[in-house]
Amino acid sequence: MKVMQEYIDFPLRSAVKVKWQKKPHFTYPWHFHSEIEILYVIEGSGTSFVADNIESFSSGDLAILGSNLPHFWRSDEKYHSANSKENINYIVLQFPRDLFHEPVFEYPEFHLIQQLFKRASRGIRFVPPFSDKAGKKIIKIAQSTGFQRVIYFLQLLHQMAKTEDYRMLAGELYHQQNHDFTNDRLTKVLHFLATGYQQKIELEKVADIAHLHPSAFCRFFKEKTGKSLFEYVSDMRISYACRLITEGKLSVSQICYESGFNNLSNFNRTFKRNTGFTPSAYFQQFHGILQK
Repeated sequence: MKVMQEYIDFPLRSAVKVKWQKKPHFTYPWHFHSEIEILYVIEGSGTSFVADNIESFSSGDLAILGSNLPHFWRSDEKYHSANSKENINYIVLQFPRDLFHEPVFEYPEFHLIQQLFKRASRGIRFVPPFSDKAGKKIIKIAQSTGFQRVIYFLQLLHQMAKTEDYRMLAGELYHQQNHDFTNDRLTKVLHFLATGYQQKIELEKVADIAHLHPSAFCRFFKEKTGKSLFEYVSDMRISYACRLITEGKLSVSQICYESGFNNLSNFNRTFKRNTGFTPSAYFQQFHGILQK
């Protein structure tokens, strides 16, 4: 399934573009753009696709999507029927990824917003009670103009950066950071895993890279990442498998081995545990909806 690139214009070179839409259903296809996007669904329900993540959305849904992150919101079937009287109501805020130039992030007041943008590279969904509060701020942004709009917008970003009422959307592979892989013990390990997760991963080999005994490495890795080594590798493989499924070029069995699994039943079991779908159901959910 091809992903479309959207080019967004900014009338009068405004800092943030605001679109308040009331229409029968979402219409934009599977796409990406260089701008960062905040989407607030005032009224509506359906299925959201963000990179390798598929889940339902409903009224009050709030998400921020990083630069070039593929995404698509699909309204429920009831919105698409010929005699439907249902409508969706949503607000989209879009702004350039370089709105804040790098020197700005050297000021401590902007550090949290910088971290927010890094997290947004995987997409973030905010949950109540924060999403309810932030939704009111987004409506204020949409109703205001000029400098007042910018003030409200900065307040929104600061609130998003501070809250813990959120969850990440896309898998580990969509969270790409620039590391110096020559100095830090953990980043050396993560680099090895990022470039070799499709192959057989041996604990002893990875521990050796970190210059730790295997048992000490297991404690170190769990403390730093919150996951065991093999949980981390499994998540990376499933994330890659999701990406291959969305491309639609390989069969499920081919994807199983291409993503680093050597057992189809284990792949199916792990995939369902991580995504809530079997690989075949994930394919049907993604391609079936996008082709409607």
